Amino acid sequence: MGMTVADIRRRKQAERLKGLHQHASLVLAEHPGGSLWLFGSWARGDWDGFSDVDVLAVAPSRGEANRLAEAVLEAGMADDVLALTAQEWQQRRTGDDPYWSAIGRDALRLNQP
Repeated sequence: MGMTVADIRRRKQAERLKGLHQHASLVLAEHPGGSLWLFGSWARGDWDGFSDVDVLAVAPSRGEANRLAEAVLEAGMADDVLALTAQEWQQRRTGDDPYWSAIGRDALRLNQP
């Protein structure tokens, strides 16, 4: 029995997620109180070879969130990073905006063991 395309995709996604978790641990060690969330096609599982890695950088204050986002980009772990305060993230993921509620539903937290 050979591997199916779905098996290969699952393995590729698992490998990508493992690498992102490792990067996240290193970045977050320097930014206590922050969290990183993968969103978009890599989080949903419908990525392709051209898909960007999209990450939310969430921290207690705007300045901390911006510094965390910069650290993510410097580490080369994502193509696009959005910085949000913890309060903004909580409001957006539970709010009425369909764009943000979809992100909130699919986002994967990257700094959990």
